[in-house]
Amino acid sequence: MVALSPDLCPPQRIKGDRSQRARRLGLALAALLAVMTVISLGWGASGTSLTQAILDLLAGRELAVQDRVVLMDIRLPRVLMGIFVGASLAVSGAVMQGLFRNPLADPGIVGISSGASLGAILAIVLASALPGWLTGLFGWYLVPVGAFAGGWATTITLYRIATRRGRTSVATMLLAGIALGAIIGAVSGLVILRADDRELRDVTFWSLGSLAGANWPKLLVAAPIMALAMIHAPWLARGLNALALGEAAAAHVGIRVQKVKNRAILTVAAATGAAVAVSGGIGFVGIVVPHLLRLASGPDHRWLLVNSALLGAVTLLIADMISRTVIAPAELPIGIVTAIMGGPFFLWILLRNRGVLDL
Repeated sequence: MVALSPDLCPPQRIKGDRSQRARRLGLALAALLAVMTVISLGWGASGTSLTQAILDLLAGRELAVQDRVVLMDIRLPRVLMGIFVGASLAVSGAVMQGLFRNPLADPGIVGISSGASLGAILAIVLASALPGWLTGLFGWYLVPVGAFAGGWATTITLYRIATRRGRTSVATMLLAGIALGAIIGAVSGLVILRADDRELRDVTFWSLGSLAGANWPKLLVAAPIMALAMIHAPWLARGLNALALGEAAAAHVGIRVQKVKNRAILTVAAATGAAVAVSGGIGFVGIVVPHLLRLASGPDHRWLLVNSALLGAVTLLIADMISRTVIAPAELPIGIVTAIMGGPFFLWILLRNRGVLDL
């Protein structure tokens, strides 16, 4: 029998390798995102038809003023904001779960979301006490700026607590994040106590999350930050894959563990801070989306991070479509929709991992 040269032998797939499935899933999610984007642009309580608008443009007819305003100034920035926010929250969750090696981790567990919420609450409640030139300088950017600053301040504080002699302890970061979250929650409660009825209403609606305030100026400020964070996230894939084996094993295969931790924390802080700043509190996307993809196509972060961005965007577009039509012409806060969608799944994750979580 003549032995074939190894170069002539067909490549053999490693048992358990799910990269092909992950690649096909990514293509399917990209196609689904394109479809949902078109559907979302045409979805709403108004009588504006996307199909008719496209036919008018192809025929060389000018769009009616109402159609142009609804499609270009209301729906399009809202859809793009939903894509960026959903992708940012899902990617942040995937990075945090890889960093903590825990499928239940998300940016909220280490207090980043809580810090952003406190910044927004301070901006809402204390705006009347600020100098007029300062509120005039920021205008309606005051709340997003406050939320972004709060998220970054929490991240810096957390990093300093968890880092000693140039090494960041993931366990210390987790515990410190829980403690910081409790402290921030208490401070938020104290601030809310002095709020009047209007401010209390604004705080409540902001904390429930919404894309209703999406517009081109907000998008042009927040989208570049979220885009840069998501572009950088796939560069963390090799390090996060190695960290799944433990920090010692990752260091032995040439991974600069501390550098990976630093870059992961900064990526999550930027993506989460910008997303929460423009959309308010939207929960469960960062937990549910990455975990669902792990079940479907495996834990390889080379595909998990990209697919999380796609599925996160699709998920938030669906939730936003539900939020603006289920009680039309009023609007249901999108945080309520994601909680209803993600809460039961989160409980299922807890039940599925009881054996791992029991001490």
